[in-house]
Amino acid sequence: MEWVLHQLGGPGPYADVPRGVATRHCLDTGRPWLGNLATDELFQKVTVEPKRARLFRAAGIHSLLITPLITAGHPVGVVLLGRAGASQPFDDNDLATLQALAGRAAVSIDSARRYSYEHTMALELQRALLSEPRAPHPAVEVAARYLPSGRSVLVGGDWYDSIPLPDSRTLLVMGDVMGHGFRAAVAMSQYRSLLRTIAASGASVDKILGEFDRQVAHLGLDRLATCLLAVMDLGAGTCTTASAGHLPPAAVRPDGSIEVLWLPAGPPIGTGLGGYESLTVRMDRRTTLLLYTDGLVERRGTDIDISVQALETVSLPADGPLDDMLDTLLARLANGAYEDDVAILAARQRNGNE
Repeated sequence: MEWVLHQLGGPGPYADVPRGVATRHCLDTGRPWLGNLATDELFQKVTVEPKRARLFRAAGIHSLLITPLITAGHPVGVVLLGRAGASQPFDDNDLATLQALAGRAAVSIDSARRYSYEHTMALELQRALLSEPRAPHPAVEVAARYLPSGRSVLVGGDWYDSIPLPDSRTLLVMGDVMGHGFRAAVAMSQYRSLLRTIAASGASVDKILGEFDRQVAHLGLDRLATCLLAVMDLGAGTCTTASAGHLPPAAVRPDGSIEVLWLPAGPPIGTGLGGYESLTVRMDRRTTLLLYTDGLVERRGTDIDISVQALETVSLPADGPLDDMLDTLLARLANGAYEDDVAILAARQRNGNE
């Protein structure tokens, strides 16, 4: 039998199965098929491929049993079993056993197909939304990274954005929708679009978060999200931030040292509680602002504030390209191994601009 499997190799070519073939009978009727006393006529009822019929015959197969794989009333395939040599032919007990096993297998196959489809759709949606952010202002340089966690193939709800504002200002956004998978990716898309619309009002970051929270709660969107906003004002040389349950930003100073910019964190978006505060700090033109999700710093068994504080132990190449800075940060924190999705957004004033 191993020789037969070796000769069959992988899946065969796609082919239309004509009526009268046992496989087609099972798919059309949803009923199993049992054939004993193997003959050429019997093999022709089982397969439309002459090679497979010859292999069945060469293996001495004398009894064949086929049952459909059905889920939600629809067939997704068939299972074929064969007995060879001195073994007893299949009987009704074998048929009942195979039908029970096929029912379980069909559910698993259908779930896997659905998961594969949803994962692919979520991944494509996330890739479209997390494309490299454009510099919203000619004097601002931005770079970003997104890394899925090493322990999960599910797509998360992390997102980032950079939005141009009047008067040489730039709004930087970092958000994290609860959950993983297609629904989290869809929610992330909704939240990102909604926030862009609200930000167009030109309101302060704390007011933007308040309106964002109010509208999400009013619309009944069922996933909470954390969100951090930061406005870089090149004219004033300042950065104003506000947080909805998100981790604080960090500043990479000209010497490569990192300073965490602690600020009050209001409730997550979607609670409807509001109550956000802003914090304004001076921002040297050679300073880089970092926004990130918890996957960058969070470590199992360690308090999150301690994990965030650990950022200040890292030194980064401040004079080189932003991409090099982010790659170094990722490498020095966890050697590329993360328990949750990681998103990072970096922004600074371009060299040669005051």
